[in-house]
Amino acid sequence: MSVCMMEDLETVGSAYLEASRRHARRIVVCAGTGCMANGAMKVLAALRDEAGAHGLDLETELRFEETRERDGLLTRSGCQGFCQMGPLVSVEPDGILYCKVRPADVPEIVRETLLGGKAVDRLLYRDPATGDACRGREQIPFYALQDRTVLKACGTLDPEDVREYVAHGGYQSAAKAFRQMTPEAVCKEILESGLRGRGGGGFPTGRKWELARIQAEPRKYIVCNGDEGDPGAFMDRSVMEGNPHAVLEGMMIAARAVGAQEGYVYVRAEYPLAVARVRRAVADAEALGLLGDDLFGTGLPFRVHVMEGAGAFVCGEETALLASIEGQRGMPMPKPPFPAQSGLFGKPTIINNVETLATVPLILARGAAAFKAVGTAGSPGTKTFALTGHVANTGLIEVPFGTTLRHIVHEVGGGVTAKDGSADPAGFKAVQIGGPSGGCLTKAHLDLPMDFDNLTRIGAMVGSGGLVVMNQDTCMVQVAKFFMQFTQNESCGKCVPCREGTRQMLALLEDIVEGRATEETLPLLETLARNVKLGALCGLGKTAPNPVLSTLEHFRDEYEAHVTRKVCPSRVCKALMTPAIEASLCKGCTLCARKCPVGAIAGERKAPHAIDPGKCIRCGACVDACKFNAITGA
Repeated sequence: MSVCMMEDLETVGSAYLEASRRHARRIVVCAGTGCMANGAMKVLAALRDEAGAHGLDLETELRFEETRERDGLLTRSGCQGFCQMGPLVSVEPDGILYCKVRPADVPEIVRETLLGGKAVDRLLYRDPATGDACRGREQIPFYALQDRTVLKACGTLDPEDVREYVAHGGYQSAAKAFRQMTPEAVCKEILESGLRGRGGGGFPTGRKWELARIQAEPRKYIVCNGDEGDPGAFMDRSVMEGNPHAVLEGMMIAARAVGAQEGYVYVRAEYPLAVARVRRAVADAEALGLLGDDLFGTGLPFRVHVMEGAGAFVCGEETALLASIEGQRGMPMPKPPFPAQSGLFGKPTIINNVETLATVPLILARGAAAFKAVGTAGSPGTKTFALTGHVANTGLIEVPFGTTLRHIVHEVGGGVTAKDGSADPAGFKAVQIGGPSGGCLTKAHLDLPMDFDNLTRIGAMVGSGGLVVMNQDTCMVQVAKFFMQFTQNESCGKCVPCREGTRQMLALLEDIVEGRATEETLPLLETLARNVKLGALCGLGKTAPNPVLSTLEHFRDEYEAHVTRKVCPSRVCKALMTPAIEASLCKGCTLCARKCPVGAIAGERKAPHAIDPGKCIRCGACVDACKFNAITGA
């Protein structure tokens, strides 16, 4: 295997760009997990076959040795972000983005666009506010209102072609770090950039690297934490699937900064596509001489291993992750010593999450000052979020730190939706940020600039970046119960406060939603939550009570309604429902009676019906069946 030098990178990049210019068009099919689940690969195959049937010369893999002109390059990308509109197909240089493409749509795309140069209007995104068709990303508010920096390449580059990554400046930052910078200089640049860890806590990355750099131990490690386990979060997965080489390059720069010789990418086994693409990226980087025993002719080695995690949420905690790599049960260890002092196999170890590492090459390429120009003083740069829940535009977004929740939900996200999916402008209730370790943001926080420090001050946290939007039909007690059930199931059991405390908190929440709570329940729940927060061993245990504490703070009246009046204001908790039929609204359609599993509803056709409370089991089937909203709760 030959050593890859800076001039070799320039040669590979120039050859790729030259070969790509021989294609009249580039057709890119989104091949992220979401689009692939919706049939993206069938769309890609249909495009290849249909184009061939019309005599179009499409290449599916760029070949340097080819010299003839081609009609187009048909390729794939990682997640393009607009997940609910997938499968997505873009056509360049036409500037067209097609949404929800099916194989049956392909003949029209080939006929109208590839042969006729016109857009297929029905496949374009339509702005709900204006009804106008949006030809490309620049016209779609979801994209236009973002600052896609880390995610930019995920939707454009072929993640399985290292040459394209190189052609767009890839590995130049790593070459610069190894050939032109000392370890001290690399650490200083990252420290001056103000980069903070994107995995949850927001610890300054440069400080962590400097702590490892000054350790006298000659053997050191770099670990990429790709164990993304928060419900509703898929940012790291999408980066690994869409731009794995950026993650590897970040690891290489970290290795130069601290003097590491070996690295591990720890990926959830539930992310098979990410695992496959990271493994291919490592193999391709080795084949080009980018990874190996002599990086860029410096004589310095760095090799990377890919390890699949066992799916335990606690392995997202850094010391538990290290134990898992070592072949032990994934359980956290007390700190100090910190992993940067004594980590994997007892050696100094840097652990950064995927997004953090993918940001590092951008900093060295543009400079610390340019990076700090975006975001806030205490939280520079951008942050990716997985926007899900009751919002019009769900998907993967990236905005500068300091962006308000109002901008994210109502502008980028297109506004809150009702239960039936229709727009509900006044329906915003809350956002759960940071998953099981985070907290709730309410209407009072809509204009709060979101960064690490502001969120910490109000008892929330950025976390990994999950944003779950909730409308007025959401029961906040059920939300707290959902996250507590998750953390209780995922507790490793090592420390009593987490193992038993989460179990007892879950039991108290179940008492509340099932109508068994007493006036002592809420004070006991709050006290228990604060004790778990103080006494748990690791960061995951300490943050497990956050959803309970934040919902208690912001929605205490909702808890009290459950406890004192035995009523669920959102009409979600079935045990607290006392269904009744509003005679003025009932049309006598009999649908509710036919859906009732216990025969508790009676009445003549076209006449108001009634519910027998003695027979009713509060299953909610009648509420779901009624088309006239005639069935009310308590």
